[in-house]
Amino acid sequence: MQRLYTLQGGISTCSNSIKYFLKRDGKILLDSIDWSVKNKENWAVLGLNGSGKTTLLKLLNGYLWPTSGSLNVLGHQFGETSLPELRKSIGWVSSSLQQQLREYDFAESIVVSGKFASIGLYQETTIEEKESARSILIECGGEELIGKRYAVLSQGERQIVLIARALMGKPELLILDEPCTGLDIFAKKSLLDRIKVITKLPTAPTILYVTHHTEEILPCFNHTLLLKEGKKYDSGLTHTMLTKEKLSSFYCHNVDVVTLDNGQISVFPK
Repeated sequence: MQRLYTLQGGISTCSNSIKYFLKRDGKILLDSIDWSVKNKENWAVLGLNGSGKTTLLKLLNGYLWPTSGSLNVLGHQFGETSLPELRKSIGWVSSSLQQQLREYDFAESIVVSGKFASIGLYQETTIEEKESARSILIECGGEELIGKRYAVLSQGERQIVLIARALMGKPELLILDEPCTGLDIFAKKSLLDRIKVITKLPTAPTILYVTHHTEEILPCFNHTLLLKEGKKYDSGLTHTMLTKEKLSSFYCHNVDVVTLDNGQISVFPK
């Protein structure tokens, strides 16, 4: 059987074009996905609402199963590995997770819970674990959040806590699922600045940044997957994906592309 190395911890050896399907209730949700990510490559996943981005993330985390084809994440072949154990190596930051957290928990306690992949703490934690949580929170730009309850944090501050929580488990793969949703322009810049810092840490994991806004794709995300109507439209180096010609075809609408001073790309419909 041909194998699709969707994600893996090392260099992909897959060279064949492989079709990969996810079908539910007679409807194909993902079709012909053929995608490889190498260790320490940072990718943006770009697509409009309904393009299949969240479905793809659920597959990578083992919450959905392929109808056909095969899936390999961090060197583990689905069907031959323990998914709960695999998830401990994947940090996932999403709005759905944010809604599950308990508002009376302190920021650093939420960060510690990332080590156990739990919502809340149900066991004694060591001094070392608590200190590690504080250090990670500080590295993520959240020093002033220590000692504050989740209920009083702004949307941007909550995202910083979630990212720190994901890093607490020392993941090999960090997935940021539209982390700037709901942020104003200043909070968005602050969060993107923090993400930029995280990508430069010696212990930084491979990062997937999922968005439908090109201006959020930082220069550190030098690869981009274009996802459209459940299919891989194209993938490759970001500077070849975010061109006027490519995006006009991708969106089926003429667009103007402007490169900002910080190297990020902004797209405007004509």
